[in-house]
Amino acid sequence: MTQLSPDFLDRLAKNIKEWGKALGFQQVGITDTDLSQHQAHLESWLDKGFNGDMQFFERNQEKRADPAKLLEGTLRLISVRMDYLPPDASFAKDLKRSKTAYISRYAVGRDYHKLVRNRLKKLGEQIKQQFVDLEFRPFVDSAPVLEHAVAEKAGIGWTGKHSLTINKEAGSWFFLGELFVNIPLPVDQPVEQNCGSCTACLTICPTQAIVEPYVVDGRRCISYLTIEYDGVIPEHFRTAIGNRIYGCDDCQLICPWNRYAQLTQEKDFYGRKVIKGADLITLFSWDEKQFLINTEGSAIRRIGFQKWQRNIAVAMGNAEFDQSILDALQAQLKDTSEMVSEHIQWAIQQQLERQQSVPRTAQTQRLTKRLIRSVEKGLPRDA
Repeated sequence: MTQLSPDFLDRLAKNIKEWGKALGFQQVGITDTDLSQHQAHLESWLDKGFNGDMQFFERNQEKRADPAKLLEGTLRLISVRMDYLPPDASFAKDLKRSKTAYISRYAVGRDYHKLVRNRLKKLGEQIKQQFVDLEFRPFVDSAPVLEHAVAEKAGIGWTGKHSLTINKEAGSWFFLGELFVNIPLPVDQPVEQNCGSCTACLTICPTQAIVEPYVVDGRRCISYLTIEYDGVIPEHFRTAIGNRIYGCDDCQLICPWNRYAQLTQEKDFYGRKVIKGADLITLFSWDEKQFLINTEGSAIRRIGFQKWQRNIAVAMGNAEFDQSILDALQAQLKDTSEMVSEHIQWAIQQQLERQQSVPRTAQTQRLTKRLIRSVEKGLPRDA
């Protein structure tokens, strides 16, 4: 490699940060490749079985610990963050409406993986124009990379008690990406940990998945249960899932630092009308072809149609009683997989039990309205 002067490296590091911001990243940080401290934390987490069925965490441990095994000659890791909070997040509104589907806000728009990776690739190409011997490789949640550890070491933010990266000026509503390079750039310093004595995220978690500060039992996490987990959702977690059909944002919603979060300027991350704020019955009525069409280019598509139906069935079981929901569940029960069927049957039972608790006056009013409609249509009174 060409001998590089400290002055050249300093200027290049400053340019990289400017180029990164011009490409749409809100922050760029640089760190070395020593992740040994964070690797030990991961091993302890795995030893406790907190990864559940996410066996990919168990593979390629040597690559997670040594980034140079992913790109030979790697000397520095460039960490970037990109805000994704859409202008009309409407968290509270969607969570309060039990018949409305709640989708984690990172997934309501276009899948971020390709967008962030393409921007990182462009950043690498710009660096190569200044240093022809550059070797680089971009990563966006697509390889054994300890992205939160890299972000923490690069000064992007600190690791919160919910295990996500928090930035003092931007909260945690952002995506992370990394660019591995073979240049000995000057490194940034980690920022001070600022969670203090706050335990809001531990308290708010619907399934109590944050078992202690900085430790999440993935097997209990709603994001894991609705996205990563392929099987039958344990019955004792279903009620806590509420209307969350893809992921969960509660630990971020309650975090005081997110009052400083910035709205994204990337229109690709804006919520799609077909899914954001949609009612459960509409989404449940999709067949597999409609699911694939409506989730094209979305992170949601990767869970597949069966898990999509499973998740919605659980949410419908948690909704307030509605005869239309009950009818939709019973209709779908006739033609579905055994795994989905189990959740539909549970949801039907929940709706029936909730029906019994509907105030008699309200139930009488509905029966009366149905009778009036029947008479108006010229149907028998007992139809």
